[in-house]
Amino acid sequence: MVKVKIALIILLLFSMVKFSQASDINAENMHRPADNGLEFQLGVTSVYQQNVRSGISKHRRAGRISGSYDLELISSLERLVGIEGGTVYMHAEGRWSKAQGVDGPSIGSAFGVNADGGARRTMDVAELWYEQSMFGGALILRVGKMDITGGFECRGCPVSFDGSSFANDETSQFLNGALVNNPTIPFPDYGLGLVLHYNPVEWWYVSGGVIDAQADGRETGFRTTFHDEDYFVYLLETGVTPQMDSVNGPLQGAYRVGLWNDAQPKSNPDNSKNSRGDVGFYLSCDQMLAKENAGAEDSQGLGAFFRYGYASGRRNDITDFWSAGFQYQGIFDGRDDDVLGVGFAHGSFSDSADTTYTADYESVLEIYYNAEVSSWLNISPNIQYITNPGGNRAISNAVVLGVRAQMSF
Repeated sequence: MVKVKIALIILLLFSMVKFSQASDINAENMHRPADNGLEFQLGVTSVYQQNVRSGISKHRRAGRISGSYDLELISSLERLVGIEGGTVYMHAEGRWSKAQGVDGPSIGSAFGVNADGGARRTMDVAELWYEQSMFGGALILRVGKMDITGGFECRGCPVSFDGSSFANDETSQFLNGALVNNPTIPFPDYGLGLVLHYNPVEWWYVSGGVIDAQADGRETGFRTTFHDEDYFVYLLETGVTPQMDSVNGPLQGAYRVGLWNDAQPKSNPDNSKNSRGDVGFYLSCDQMLAKENAGAEDSQGLGAFFRYGYASGRRNDITDFWSAGFQYQGIFDGRDDDVLGVGFAHGSFSDSADTTYTADYESVLEIYYNAEVSSWLNISPNIQYITNPGGNRAISNAVVLGVRAQMSF
């Protein structure tokens, strides 16, 4: 039965390829920055996943199909009203996923096998912030409702906070949550916050941010930020973006280190004590190792990434975490924009939570291949092998097959 379903999916993908070739849609006409300072972007992501080996169940259909859509508006206030260096950004999103996705009924992973999944929502304004660039772009202030992960760039690399060039985007790279962001960092949902990003030289930056610890992305953020308890998450990150010499030009790298403090009260993993002042640190590194061509803008080649995170076992379920992997763009001749990614993540559970977790760790190996079908459509087959799902020894290791379709306009 599983083979029949996989065959049907493959036939569907080939039909999508034929349709896209016949339609010959020009993406440049659909996504062209406007001279009036307004730019719109639309992205639609659809994911099919199925547990084909062990886990909780191989037969439950709930959560196998999920999806999301994102509408972005970028407004240059310099062009619109003459405010130099001013930008307004709005991001609205909706989902047709079920809250548990495929994890709850079929796998039980602590990391989450689909970082794009979430509760079914018609449309929420997930982000709405104002950004002011000063001193020639060396200092940037951003304030409003935001996603605080990976929001800035230094020498073209995503930074501030926990960014990665090769493991940072669930719509085009890895799907497993542990290969999108570091699970030891208590990133709040979309919430009200403020970030300062300082980039005085091309190769070095430092960023500091504060965001509502009780944020709920479905709300404006004013209720949880300014009423009742005033709990915030504070982050500080710095990094360098060196370039290594090679015969085909510079190999770009990024090396980041960060600290965080979560001020809201937390109970011990065994619920024996409640206390404030949770603190941890993290590393995130990525480096191009080889380039196929000498062009400065050409990104074909091999790159690698590494993450590490530490959080106190007295207040957190996952205490030590690391992940590593590589990406190769253009591995096959004639497929210059296709990407192959392989990643492994490992998270250790707190000794204080041994009544919740019977295994010491959960780990995941994920492989994906992102194929550019047309200028507006990418298809990504995906396989994940999860060891000790949910830290439960009673649940056997799971194998999850999936396919993702990403459309950008």
